[in-house]
Amino acid sequence: MPQRLLVKENEPVALGGRALDLLIALVQRAGEVVNRRELIKRVWPDLVVEEANLRVHISNLRRALGDGYIASVAGRGYCFAASVRRIAIGDSSADASIGRLQRQQLPARLQRMLGRDDTVETLRAWVKSRRFVTIVGPGGVGKSTVAVALAHDLAADFLDNVCFVDLSPLRDGALVVSAVASAVGCAGETQDSLPRLLAFLAGRKILFVLDSCEHVVESVAALTESLFREAPLVHIIATSREALRVQGENVHPLQSLDSSSMGANPTAADALTSAAVKLFMDRALASGYRHNLTDADAPIVVKICRRLDGIPLALELAASRAGSYGVHGLARLLGDRLMLLWRGRRNVPRHETLAAMLDWSFKLLSEQERSVLCSLSVFVGAFTLDMAQAVASEADHEEFAVLDVVASLVDKSLISISRTGQATSYRLLDTTRAHAAVKLRERGGEYVIARRHALHFRRYLGEVRIESLSESGLADYARYVGDIRSALEWSFSEAGDRSISVALGAAAVPLFLAISMLSECRRWCLRVLAALPRDVQGDTLEIGLQLALAISSHHSYNDTAEVARALERGLALADSLGDAAYQLEFLAGLNAFGTRLADAGVPLAAAERYASIAKDRDSSKEIVTAEWMLGSSHHLIGDQASALRSYERGLEHARTTGVSEVRCFGYSHRARALIGYARTLWLRGFPDQAVQFAHEGIELARREAQPVSFAVCLGLAFAAPMFLWRGDLEVAEDLIQQLVAHADRYSLKSYQAAGLGMRGELMMMRGETQVAIKILRTALPILQSERRYFFISACSRALAEALALSGRAAEAMIIIDAVLAEGASGSGHFDVPELLRTRAEVLLAESPDSWPEAEAALKGSLDLARRQSAIGWELRSATRLSRIWRDRGRNEEARSLLADVLARFTEGFDTADLREAAAQLREFGG
Repeated sequence: MPQRLLVKENEPVALGGRALDLLIALVQRAGEVVNRRELIKRVWPDLVVEEANLRVHISNLRRALGDGYIASVAGRGYCFAASVRRIAIGDSSADASIGRLQRQQLPARLQRMLGRDDTVETLRAWVKSRRFVTIVGPGGVGKSTVAVALAHDLAADFLDNVCFVDLSPLRDGALVVSAVASAVGCAGETQDSLPRLLAFLAGRKILFVLDSCEHVVESVAALTESLFREAPLVHIIATSREALRVQGENVHPLQSLDSSSMGANPTAADALTSAAVKLFMDRALASGYRHNLTDADAPIVVKICRRLDGIPLALELAASRAGSYGVHGLARLLGDRLMLLWRGRRNVPRHETLAAMLDWSFKLLSEQERSVLCSLSVFVGAFTLDMAQAVASEADHEEFAVLDVVASLVDKSLISISRTGQATSYRLLDTTRAHAAVKLRERGGEYVIARRHALHFRRYLGEVRIESLSESGLADYARYVGDIRSALEWSFSEAGDRSISVALGAAAVPLFLAISMLSECRRWCLRVLAALPRDVQGDTLEIGLQLALAISSHHSYNDTAEVARALERGLALADSLGDAAYQLEFLAGLNAFGTRLADAGVPLAAAERYASIAKDRDSSKEIVTAEWMLGSSHHLIGDQASALRSYERGLEHARTTGVSEVRCFGYSHRARALIGYARTLWLRGFPDQAVQFAHEGIELARREAQPVSFAVCLGLAFAAPMFLWRGDLEVAEDLIQQLVAHADRYSLKSYQAAGLGMRGELMMMRGETQVAIKILRTALPILQSERRYFFISACSRALAEALALSGRAAEAMIIIDAVLAEGASGSGHFDVPELLRTRAEVLLAESPDSWPEAEAALKGSLDLARRQSAIGWELRSATRLSRIWRDRGRNEEARSLLADVLARFTEGFDTADLREAAAQLREFGG
């Protein structure tokens, strides 16, 4: 049966029917001022009653309830000023709670507050010395939690004379003074409530905690300024989403819980040093998640905490769903509208869901503030004031208004601000952005704002040549990649504007290329090329897109036909337009592409044509590049003497003409040349000089901080293998680790596989044959699928040698013969002498009786190495052949062969091959 009952501390309160009617009328409109006449009409509907009767019943209610529940507003009426929780009849929790009113007393502090101890300690000193502190921050950041903890810490200093006033139920600023007066025990109806309150507080030492001031900020500002000025023993802690901006106020912006210091792949131990991660895991476990944080899950949890901007409420709400979705499922749901509806603790209705928390802030905004906030939700990341004006201004004359609104939203903690040097940027927290985006859709303005956003970035990218930017200038553009990608997605979508898409895509592609977002670059090249209008096909716009497609696809994708088509189409267009600059770019691409395929004829032909055009243009930079490309091509084809001459001519010409850097086809040609020169020096018998130039090339690429150059330097230009050749295994290991990690970070799959192949060879050289075989078998299929033939030869040779060492010579022979067949086709390959030496090793592992065939392979290796001027390979084959001859009793021939090769070396006597050869020669008595 329905009951009319008032219960206080589980005890019924005797109250007359009229008084109870009056209480019900006030509770039903809690936080609002109810007019006296309206109350009389409600409680005494058929009678004529004097206001004195109303005042009597109000007094009775105050005595029954206590201070802090019913506030008077002079000249207007009364308000129920406490929080109200409504419970349905039949609710299991109703027995203990029905009718209980939430008295405004200091709430209990959280049993475990994470990441705020230093803040509380700092604010404790502020409150004691400065008297008036306002804790400011966005909704859900933990302002009330910190204020309550701070008040508990200070309670003893005020002899427990602490008054907590939750202002969130108030809907009228006129109620603030009355609510505070009632809460502190200065109740009573008077026209002079503020003077009465000030008089009441005179000489009293008391700490006020005024919670949730933002919606009545003007009234709270007037009250607190008066309290600070005229009640010198009163201390104040206020919480608000914006500062009160009054005399005496000390503002403390409460920051989110930080997890930004974590690296890309933190361990569980590292992650748990972050208060945000600790809070997430604490609440997840409390909500039924039954797994401790693992190293595998740590990066995912850190990502969740960052996406939620370290906002404690958002972290708690997300963590409460960890048991249902798991951390990986949660990561996928971030940003989904569903996340806004997840429910949290029930005792703070305005924070029960993220949507409720954000609605609380949204409803406090003016219409113009709402419009601008919704418009700014289009930005994925940080934005500038110019960008805000571009999307939020309806007309030019409104631009200054937008600036004012942005400043107001910053004050209200809905926009965060960041300053780096002279630059200032703004951003919406992800939760705020998601909520504002929903509101934008509801208001029907999504298309208009998305179009303005895309138009802005089309203009922004079109104002500068990305290729000409310095590293810092490039970084300025790179910070907006997320928004540029979002604008592209929209403009190419069915709902987008195709009049923007091609121009925006063509302007964005050079940026993606410059910052080595190769997959992204390739994707948008293909989209833009497919959408090109007929009137621009075949002009310089298409040439630039074909070049970017060739570069990005070459370095990040395994479709060689796609690269070949882009290079051929681009070069044909450049030829037809007579555009020499683009001709050189595409010829440089053909040179690199042919090297990737290990087809030496293609890169040499491209380099020779490049050199011809460079000579006609008489450009020092292009002449230098031509020599370096020729050096690389001669090195690949196996003509090390010509390679050395070309490299040295290029380096000398660069020195005398002041050419310090050459970039084309996506990487540094100087770094590539230095490594190629080092490899050539090793093959020509100068191992010590080779080390010097290899390190110089690596450091140059590292200083550039350009991902493709660095990977090419360590992988394609083969710096690491040269150290393996020398026997410098520790240096090689370090470079290989860098290459694998670097390629993984930038999704350069083929370079990562090349690094794994080198690691396999390293393990073999250290005697860990089975480990080597496993690694090499992992790397080789990737290299084959990625069509990286330059790497396949070395990886296959190492696998064959490892298999032979492990007693699987027949399998090794199949592999080495297949690689030799590939090397013998086309115009030759620099490492065929080494492949022949390996074949000899496999033959001898298969059967010692195979020595005649092994001898023939080694003689062939020696002959080819001499024709290549590759004394490095020659020494290896001579060392192995002399051992066979010694075992056959041909000591003098063995000694003479080895002594002749060793005599031609003038340096590098500490390298592995020279030490082995010298030791063997000593055995011969040489």
